[in-house]
Amino acid sequence: MSLSIIECLTEYANNPLGLDVRRPRLFWRLESNDRSAAQAYYQVLVASSQERLDQGVADQWDSGKVASDQSIHIEYAGDKLISEQTYYWKVRVWDTQGEASAWSQTAYWSMGLLSRADWKAKWIGRKAEKGVDMQPSPYLRKSFQLAKQVKRAFVYATALGLYDLRLNGSRIGALFAPGWTDYETRVQVQAYEITDQLTVGENVFGAILGDGWYAGTVGFLGKNVYGERPFLLLQARIEYLDGTSELIISDSSWQAAKGAILYSDLIKGEAYDARLEPTGWDQAGYQAASSWELPDVRTGYNGLLVATIEPPVRIMQVRKPVSFRRTEEGTFIYDMGQNMVGWTELKVSGAAGDQVTVSHAEMLNPDGSLYLDNLRVAVQQDHYVLKGTGEERYEPHFTFHGFRYVELIGYPGEPDLDTIVGKVVHSEMAETGRLETNDEMVNRLYANITWGQRGNFLSVPTDCPQRDERLGWTGDAQIFARTAAYNMNVSRFFSKYMQDMIDSQLPSGAFTDVAPDAGWIRHKMWNANLNWFAPDNAGWGDAGVIIPWTLYLMYGDIRILENNYQAMADWVSYLRDNTEDLVRPDYANYGDWLSIDADTPKEVLATAYFAYSTQLLAKIAGVLGREQDQTQYESLFASIAQAFRNAFVGSDGRIHGETQAVYVLALQFNLLTEELNKMAIEHLTADISARGDRLSTGFLGVGYLLPALTDHQKLDVAYTLLTQEEFPSWMYSIKHGATTIWERWDGWTEHKGFQTPSMNSFNHYSLGSVGEWMFRYMAGIEADPAAPGFKHAIIRPRPGGKLDRVKASYDSLYGTIEVAWHLSASSKVFRIEVSIPVNTTATIYVPGRVCVIDGVENTSGTWEIEGCQPLGSTEEVSWFRLGAGRYTFESDLLAIKASV
Repeated sequence: MSLSIIECLTEYANNPLGLDVRRPRLFWRLESNDRSAAQAYYQVLVASSQERLDQGVADQWDSGKVASDQSIHIEYAGDKLISEQTYYWKVRVWDTQGEASAWSQTAYWSMGLLSRADWKAKWIGRKAEKGVDMQPSPYLRKSFQLAKQVKRAFVYATALGLYDLRLNGSRIGALFAPGWTDYETRVQVQAYEITDQLTVGENVFGAILGDGWYAGTVGFLGKNVYGERPFLLLQARIEYLDGTSELIISDSSWQAAKGAILYSDLIKGEAYDARLEPTGWDQAGYQAASSWELPDVRTGYNGLLVATIEPPVRIMQVRKPVSFRRTEEGTFIYDMGQNMVGWTELKVSGAAGDQVTVSHAEMLNPDGSLYLDNLRVAVQQDHYVLKGTGEERYEPHFTFHGFRYVELIGYPGEPDLDTIVGKVVHSEMAETGRLETNDEMVNRLYANITWGQRGNFLSVPTDCPQRDERLGWTGDAQIFARTAAYNMNVSRFFSKYMQDMIDSQLPSGAFTDVAPDAGWIRHKMWNANLNWFAPDNAGWGDAGVIIPWTLYLMYGDIRILENNYQAMADWVSYLRDNTEDLVRPDYANYGDWLSIDADTPKEVLATAYFAYSTQLLAKIAGVLGREQDQTQYESLFASIAQAFRNAFVGSDGRIHGETQAVYVLALQFNLLTEELNKMAIEHLTADISARGDRLSTGFLGVGYLLPALTDHQKLDVAYTLLTQEEFPSWMYSIKHGATTIWERWDGWTEHKGFQTPSMNSFNHYSLGSVGEWMFRYMAGIEADPAAPGFKHAIIRPRPGGKLDRVKASYDSLYGTIEVAWHLSASSKVFRIEVSIPVNTTATIYVPGRVCVIDGVENTSGTWEIEGCQPLGSTEEVSWFRLGAGRYTFESDLLAIKASV
């Protein structure tokens, strides 16, 4: 058989539990050794039990034999789904020759509690201690007896705050659950299967609660932004072999106490006294002391209880330090060799009452001490008090830090390199992109980009992981979204973030600068007291349109467009209603944030982004079949573009402000005529040249800078900027030791950034948006908007600069796309190897005139290569349509121009 099914997913996940999507989407990935292998038909069976499915009894849905080459986003169309039911499914496909595959392995999903009436549990917590600012973490426990053998059991849990759930002494679930949402609107529920952890006799649920984003320190607003203390909601359904079932719920029958966690705050760190840990409290046989009391029961929570959308947060790597040294003060400073996010696990032995403080920082001062000036009011310290029982291990519970360097203060004895390990923590997203070149600094740049993403994609896309901010800034997210989607599978992560944006959207249609709302709405941070914050900053609010479109391109996800369409339309209407003759006023307060000696006029930037959001919305309306809306938005975009030219563009192509950003945005957002484009690109390159071949763009301009140059025949300038080593540039920070992307071009240099320590974040992914160009242009892996999700890929590498070798791959939903090109400087022979996944096609543009394909020279004037159809050629480029498979091309570049 030509096709085999190697992976089945539901809603982008492997066997997800607790869904509340009424029409889950099914995905499968195919494999074949045959070129041009593709699916022509599929059949899906869904059953209410594994046994029925094994017998071929699809009592929920039998799709029948469907004529379709689609293997992603197949919507379930069977019987109505019910709460807490598990559904089992499998699929088979037929290839274009009519040959059927074997049935796939069984996959499944379960539904969560679909109605508020399904919930019987109560919110429980512990009363606050009077006069204590940093509250101890509540410990909660429930002992229960099981008299019969368990068939299957699930638990549904969430918290206002964070929870660490235990069952019979073992931890259940992910870190930082349930994730950050606007708690007044919704909270996410997690589902876990616990069948194998239950036993006949006594069982114990235990939970530790953390303040988290709900009651802890958030952003600029201090503590208690949403509430004063955390609460747990838990409901477990236990089904027995005899067909009966029972519920275990959080209610007043539980017990509550404080334990060893004196406080644990996202931004203020943690204090833990091991002497106070109630040993065995989450296991059977524990005798609760008088310090355990009845829990505090909360009533009146009216927010939505929804299934978790985002991927769980987990420890994704464990790293050992590369060196350590003793300081004159008797402390010990470790170098992890990499700026990272998470925490350290400490190994220590000492006397009861000894205290070790673990302090974290991204940089060292010139005297070798930890550089803490950039933390503002954040405290990246964890304090551990020993219980004195031999070797002890400690890692914090409800906090995280951004750091490369770790200082141990008060450590008893002599540590070594095994005393600490670093735990790298972020949302669990499969790494889908890989990129390598012959230039080690370019490779380091790509590594820095990915480390910046790891460090800031924790429940929401935060701006930084170390100082007292750590907010979901929308402008940062939108400019980096395409890069992020190449690096990792961010489908679920950004789908959840878009819900955060909608929950924060104002009645006027304006999107806020951060999501989830951390006080922008609740505390009206754009009022006269803090008037530089605004609800509709250009390039920030536009994330509400740009991110859904990006997810559609990368994953073919129409539902993300459907679910966000009204919010996007409301945003564009808001912008239109707040213009003067379609020109946005000076209301883009951040501007091209942190540009270098280039003050982009804010009205130019705001009008450009208004046009871009409108243009994208027209495309989205077309995808959704809203033809009238499409026509309306296309007309509005044309009018905005004309207004932009009238207001800001001279007849010589000069744009008001004459910064690199104004030219880049005008070029990339299609705001100019063809003639003006030619003049604008010359003005842009002249400015770059006048600055000594250096960029000046900030957050909003930098992501479009190299694409604009490449699209307008200035590839040589793009490569010059990529590999520029003088300030300001990406390589300049690398020369200064950067292992992540900095917030500022001048963050830790002899330039002025060092004089503004409160704005020195050394892990801030925005300027890493150049990663998109590296994949789309340098490696040449591009999505086709006409067949999104890489159903049809565009492969068009642009060799140039100092690079003679690039190897990249991207794991699409269909499979892995691989591109590896090599340019021989001496012979001017360009060689490229590509791999196209099964059930997809591609158009490849090979620089130069192709002379060899798969080792076969063209001597007859025509090509006869299986799976490869010639489409055309010039002296500069040859292009072919490819079916699935691996191909090798060689071409002669003697006549090639730099514009290719």
